[in-house]
Parts: sequence; structure tokens; C-alpha cells
Amino acid sequence: MVTVNASIVPVLHTVCASAAFIAALVVGCKLHYIKIITNAHYTYPDEWFPSVSATIGDRYPERSIFQILIALTSFPRFLLLLGHYMINKSTSCFMVGVLRTVTCGGWVYITSTDDHDAHDVFMISYILLTLPWDLLVIRHSTFKTFKVIAMSTFFAIMVPLVYWFIQHNVYHRPGAYSIYAYFEWSLIILDIAFDALAYNDFKSLSLNLELTSNVGNWFFMFENKESLQPAAANEIQKVIEEELSENSNSFVHDAAADSDDPDYAPEFEESKHEGDVSDLLDDDGALLLSADNTELKIMLQEDEDISYFINKSSSLRVPAQSSIIYIVVNVLNSLLFWTLLTSLLCMVWYFPLWYMGISGYEASILSVTSPLLLYIPAIPMIADIYGPLLTATIGIGAFLVELPETRLLTASLAAGITSLTFASTLRSITNQASVQMYTTTCILGLVGSVILKMAFFSRNPLWPILNEENGGWNKSGLALMALVALFTPHVNAVHYQKLETLPKRSPRFISKLLISAGFGSLIFSIHQLLTDASTIIYWSWEGWASNGSQGPLTWPYSSLTCIAMLLAALTSQSFCGKPLVPSLLLCVSTGILASPSITGWFNYAFGGIVYIFGIIWMIPTFFSKMNIIKSPWAYTLASLFYLIFVLAHVWTVAYAFVPFGWVLRESMGLVLIGSSLLIVFGALFGLKKDVMKKTISKKFWNRVNLLGVLFVGSIGFVTFRLAPTGTPVPYHAEDNLITAGIWTIHFGLDNYMWSSEDKMTQLLKDMEVDVVGLLETDTQRITMGNRDLTSKMAHDLQMYADFGPGPNKHTWGCILLSKFPIVNSTHYLMPSPVGELAPAIHATLQTYDDVLVDVFVFHGGQEEDEEDRRLQSEELARIMGSTDRPSILLSYLVTDPHEGNYNNYVSDKSGMHDIDPSDDDRWCQYILYKNLGRTGYARVSRGSVTDTELQLGKFKVLTEDELVEYGGSIYDADLLDDESDVAESLRFPDNYHGEGQRGHHYHVFDAPRYYQTAW
Repeated sequence: MVTVNASIVPVLHTVCASAAFIAALVVGCKLHYIKIITNAHYTYPDEWFPSVSATIGDRYPERSIFQILIALTSFPRFLLLLGHYMINKSTSCFMVGVLRTVTCGGWVYITSTDDHDAHDVFMISYILLTLPWDLLVIRHSTFKTFKVIAMSTFFAIMVPLVYWFIQHNVYHRPGAYSIYAYFEWSLIILDIAFDALAYNDFKSLSLNLELTSNVGNWFFMFENKESLQPAAANEIQKVIEEELSENSNSFVHDAAADSDDPDYAPEFEESKHEGDVSDLLDDDGALLLSADNTELKIMLQEDEDISYFINKSSSLRVPAQSSIIYIVVNVLNSLLFWTLLTSLLCMVWYFPLWYMGISGYEASILSVTSPLLLYIPAIPMIADIYGPLLTATIGIGAFLVELPETRLLTASLAAGITSLTFASTLRSITNQASVQMYTTTCILGLVGSVILKMAFFSRNPLWPILNEENGGWNKSGLALMALVALFTPHVNAVHYQKLETLPKRSPRFISKLLISAGFGSLIFSIHQLLTDASTIIYWSWEGWASNGSQGPLTWPYSSLTCIAMLLAALTSQSFCGKPLVPSLLLCVSTGILASPSITGWFNYAFGGIVYIFGIIWMIPTFFSKMNIIKSPWAYTLASLFYLIFVLAHVWTVAYAFVPFGWVLRESMGLVLIGSSLLIVFGALFGLKKDVMKKTISKKFWNRVNLLGVLFVGSIGFVTFRLAPTGTPVPYHAEDNLITAGIWTIHFGLDNYMWSSEDKMTQLLKDMEVDVVGLLETDTQRITMGNRDLTSKMAHDLQMYADFGPGPNKHTWGCILLSKFPIVNSTHYLMPSPVGELAPAIHATLQTYDDVLVDVFVFHGGQEEDEEDRRLQSEELARIMGSTDRPSILLSYLVTDPHEGNYNNYVSDKSGMHDIDPSDDDRWCQYILYKNLGRTGYARVSRGSVTDTELQLGKFKVLTEDELVEYGGSIYDADLLDDESDVAESLRFPDNYHGEGQRGHHYHVFDAPRYYQTAW
């Protein structure tokens, strides 16, 4: 006879039903995205999200995949109906449920392509039958609140659903069907969620598979009452008596829990027991017996169903938790966890970037909700034994996959496995002292991942966007982590050697909710600001001033960030179960970081550094609480809160490309405050008495401190290695020449989803660029990997750098790299009442003979926002016109030459002139100038780096006397037909003529243009 608790039925139903729809959506978007979003009136880009009907029924193979998986749902579906009948004894509820199931089969197996009318009739019938079904289920449920919310939301959504369907079908409104699809998918989610809420109701039922002499194998579902107890109890009684008769001294208690030495973990301590067997059960109904190297564990479950198992103990010695091998293995596993989590979100960004909107591949981030799979039998065991190895081989090995879409899905699978493995490990630790030691190694792994990124210029060498050609150490990392993974199951077996009595009462739902929400918010906060040493630096950066920088520079102050994280990690256990001080630090630092008026050093010191301590000191408390909760749904809910905040922080800047983007437009501070509040609430409330600091052996701390010393040495070595290699020197100082460029670089991801910093650096070196403006550069976000490509390129090119408006300023970013010292720089957020915030830098450079030259780097708004672009052109014209110094504009203007806003940029007000007014084949990138001698202009093809070319201009810095002498004639120029008439030092490189190099070549004119001027 096999008996399982019936709560598995709604779990199986939820998993199968969800898998059917999710698999169809993912496969459909992968194979037929344009086709399934196309409707009778519009296609992409007017429509961008597929309806349910189109997803599940229009195309092979997604249609077949869906129908196979939904067929698997039928078995738990009918068990669900039978279970509700057993609970409420309502025949009408059962009949409605059966009829509703039949209508469901009608609309999922008769697709809209097969018979549109029949499909709609069955779907409408299904929706109509949902109302009596929900009401009858709720009537007899003991957990009504959330079912009522789910039902009410389901039918409330019908209102906007119908509205947007009318907008699409009657008024033919562009995009209406995609918005309608959002609500349609919401109905699916709510419908599945309603049935999932039967989980608690079904705990009172059991499924029994029994072989009988007359009937054979049958599934019986019955209420779990006293009628079951004698058989189970008699079986247990028999086993216990046999054990006691053979080994009278075999009774075991948790000696480790009574020992003062936390490292004391003998397998069993013997004591003789006399009396009735029932006396052996402790307050939690748990008993351990040992005989002949066999462990017998008896547990009285929450639903009062007694179960037991016998497990042969291994003769292989498990390393102590204080051992150096345990510490190193779990530090490296934690490092890999953060590597894979950060790489997934970085890779996802590639697709909406190319699609200029939601692509469908964003759904891959849902893989981190994998802890839900822990409800499936055998999954926890698989995660514990094979999870680390699968994580290492799939996650790091993803770099071998060339196709971006497949590489993303591979990384998504790895992120799902590492999330599952992490949750399984944390929830299965059997005592709080072990939890706290494990927590310390996890925090050190986070610190190690940040140091590793710093060593490779803010790029993790194990990411799947790197390979041998662009700085990856994937093969070495794969070999090391695979070796670590082989040891991990054995090393982590120490987590089960010390048994500790858990709280007698299960935590209340509200406590679980607060803790889960806080834990998810904690992971988000770490990911947003603490997965790279330079992120909080750029949150405080305000540019250069005449007396130095207006905030910390990434070198050398990234090392200070790492030291602060390490110090917080080594002291974090002092605040386990004592969240008051970390809560105060977190609230104060969040307020400073969220305030737009607090910048520079004060923001970094009292915002960023204090935030580090507030966040890291919270981690032990949350790890302990999540271990006590243990429930997979709590880990899954935490993952969902993490994803909600990830999307929210993207919405703050991507509002022009996402639905309801206006809700969080330019509200990064609110997102930060929201996450911090949930962390504080989760830490201060719920399980307050159950979490407390445990005594951990000095041996463990000695080894942890030794590792800390090694980390300090690593930080020092990396800081020394990253030091500037020399003073920047212009390429052609003998000619007083400035070669200036503008390039929109797609956040440092090339056309094949590889990190492109090295490719860009090589081209800029070859072109001998002295000053360059780079656009779409703000990579200090979760979805760009929290990378610092500014410092990387500045170091490799030996140039000064200005990052421009920071990641808390809601722009796509612009940076300035210069061979000339930056005397002063001012950051601007240009007028943008409707569309995206447009960033600008106004920098003053000290050039030849101390002549000051102003350089403006500007990224204008999108073409859809005409008023924004007009206001921006007027404001930038005013700023450029405010200086009489020689000036260069390196820009992204979104205008045709000589039309519209172009005449604001090139005007008497600005004083600026076009580098080549005859070039009428421009739309985005422009180079303008004034009070400089123009000598050359070139357009270099993008190659595989990005979607935009590199534009270059050569200018001669003139003295004040020369400017007075030549006056306006410096803007008059004749185009030279023969390149040989140009001095060699004034030419662009010859090796980019024709086919060029690495995919780059002179295009549009097929060669650079040179000018003969009066001077």
C-alpha cells in the first residue's frame, strides 16, 4: 500500500497546466513570433504580444506541445474534482466541474484555426461555468479569502478584456489586441491559481494505492482521520519493538543540540530507554533509532499521518562544517550562483534591444521560480546530488552555444537549476548553527564574485557573453566548478548531521508572506547595487570639477567598496536575529540614495557604503527565517518578488517600450524605497523568537578570517593591476589635431550577444581617436549586467573618462572618453515631458597650448516624441551658445539634415556648424563644431559590433590670433578629390579602405572626406 497526501493533486494540476501554456508561449515566440502576433488588422510592431488562442492553436509544434501537456493535466484535473466532492459532498459542484472540464477540452482541442465559432462557444461556456464552480468551491472551503480575491479579480478583468476586444475588432486600434492578450493571459493565470489554492483544503485527504485480492490496483481518496491511524501505528510499533529487542541501548537523541561545541556532531549518542514506546516520541513527534549502522526516523507530520523511513548510514567520513574544504566549496558555489543569476538578466536585455520592444524571450527569467518544483517527489534529492554539477556544466558551458536565442535558453535553464539547488540546500539544513555557517560562506561567495568582476574590469569571466576571444575564462572556470560540484553533495552532507527541534507551530501565513517578500527584495537589492564594485560609485558620480572629481572614481575606490562588503560579511553573524541596527542603516542609506539632491562623496559614503552594511547584515536573519519556513512556495514567492522588482527597476527607464510604463517612469527612488521597506518588514516581523545567534566554533571563524585576509590581498593585487598605465597623450600633438568620434554602442553587446568592449577598443585605437562620445552606455543596471565598460575602455585606450548621468538618472547613458584632461564637466537631463530622458555631457578639455575646447555629448529622444525633440534641440542650442570657446558636438539627433530641429542645432543661437552639410544620408548621428579648423570626416561601418556606424571628424585647434585672422572663413572649405594632397598625419588610416578590417570599412562615401580650408 502506498499513501500520499492529496495536497499533491493541486500541485500537479498547477504544474501541468502552467507548463502547457508556458511551453506553448515560449516555443511560439521562439519559432513563429511574428505570425502568432499578427491578426486581421495589424502585425509587428503595432502588435507585440500573442493571444492565448493564437499561441496554443495556430502553429505546429507549439499546438502539439500544448495539447500533450494539457492532456497530462486531465488526470490531476479529475482527481481535483473528486477531491472537492469528498470535501463538500456536493453533487452539483461535481457535475458543474465535469461539464466545465468538458468545455475546457472543447476550446483547447478545437482551435480557432480549426473552427473559430466552436472554439468561441466552448470558451464562453467555460467562462460562464467558472462562476458557479468558483462559488460552490468557496462555499465549502476553509481558506476562502484568497479564493474570493482570485475569483473577484478573474471576473473584474472581464471588463477591460471586453473593452480592448472592442477596440481591436470594432475600431481597429493598433496594439489593442496585444493589450487584450495581456488580460486574456491573466484569466488563464487566475484560473490556474484558483485551483492551486485547493492545496490547504486537500491536506485533509490522502491518496491510497492498494493491491487487493479481488479488485486489483485502485486509487482511493479518503479523509485522513482515525481510521488510518491503527494500521500505520501498528506498523511503526512493530518496527520499533524489533529494534528495541535487538538493541536495548539504541535509543538516540540529538546530542549535538545539547553540546556546547557546535562542531560536535557524533552520529548517535546511546542511552537506554525503558517504558512504553509512545514515551519515545518527543514534542515534535520525532524519534531516531540506530541499530547495525541503520538509522530509523519516525515523524508525526502536521496532518497527523505517521510516516517513517530507514536509511543506511554511509561509512564515508563527512568533512566538518568548520573545515576549509567546506568553506571553500560553498564560497565557490555561491560565487557561481551570483555568476549565473547576473548573466541571465544581462543576456535577456539583448532581445528587447534588437526588437525595440518586448520580444517574448523575457519570459526566460521565470526560470528562477524553479523552487516550486521542490513539491515534486525526488526533485529535492536530484537537486542536492546533481544540482551543483548541472549548474556548473550548463551555466558555464553555455558559452559553447553560438546562437543567441539558444544560449539564452541554456543560461535560463542553468539559472533555474541554481535557484532550485540553492533553495533545496537552505531549506534542508537541520539546525540553525549550520545555517549560520552556510550563510557566512554564501556572503563570502558574493564578495568573491564582486572581486572577480573587478579583476576583469567589471565583466565576470564565466559569463556566457564572454569567450576566449573577448576575455572569458570559461574553460578554466568550467573545469574548476565541475570539480567543486563533484565534492559538493558529500561536503554538504554535514548539514544533516545535527538535528534541531523546530518550532512546534508552523509560522502564520502573514509571517511567511512578509519573510518571503523581504527575502525576494533582499536578493533584488543585492543584485541591483552589490554585484559590482562600481555601481554605487556611479550612483554618486556627478562629473569633473576644476578642483578635481565631484565624487569617487572607480579606480581606486572600487576597492573600498569591496573592503566594505568583506567587512560586512565577516561581521554579519553578529546581527543574526537582531535586525534593528541593520534596519536603521538600511532606512537611512536608502533615503540618501533615493534623494536626487544628495550626490558626490556624501552619497557614496553615507548612502552607498552604509547601504552595503545594512543589506549584508540582513542576510543571516533572512537565511535563518527561510530555513525555518522550509516551504517551497515561500522560496517561489520570494523569486516572484525578486522578479517584480527587477521589472520595476527596468520600467523606470524603459517606460516608452513597455505596457503601463508611465506608472514607474523615472521612479528608481521609489523602487529602492519599496524594496528596502519589504526587507525591513520581513526582518522585524515574523519568527522573531525563533531566530537567534548561535555559538560557532573558533576554528570556523579562524578559517573564515584567513579567507578574508586572502580576499584583502586579492583586492590589493587587483587594484594595483587596474591602475592607469600612463598619462593619456593625443595621437597627433605635432599638428594640434583632435580626432573626435560619435558611436552608439548598444550597451556593449555585439550582434551575436558577445561582449563587445574589446572590438570597440580596437577600432578606436586604429582610428587614432582622441575624443569620443559613446551612447547607450549605462550598463550599471541588472539588465545590462552591472558592467563598467567606461572604465574598461578608458583603461585600454589610456583616456580620461566621464560616465555622464548615472544609473539613478533614468537615461540610456552617454560617456566621454578623452586623451585631453577634463577640466570640468556638467551633466544634463534634457527636457522630456513625454518620452525618454535625454542625457547630455558638457565637458571642457584642456588641449594644445592650454586652449580650452568644449565637447558636448548628447543622445536625443526617439522620433515618436516630437515635442520632446523640439524642446531638447532648443535647450541644447542654448547650452552650446552659452560658450564662445571652440566646441564639438558628438550627438544622436534623430532628424533629417537641414530640416526641422536640425536648424536649432545648427543655428546662430548655438553658433555650431555641420561638419559636412552636403552629407544628406544621416538621421541619428551628427558631428557639429565651431571655432575649430575642420580637416576631415569619415563614416566607418559598424561591423558586428552594434547597429550604428562610427562617425569621425578631424579638427585643428587654432590660436585666438588665428581665429581672429580667419574669422568666418574657417567654415568655408573645398572638398579635396585626391587624398595624396592631404598630409599623412592628417589622414584617416589607409587599411580601412575597400573591405577594411574585422568587418569595418569606410562606407557611404567609400572613403574619408578631406577639406581644403583658408587657414
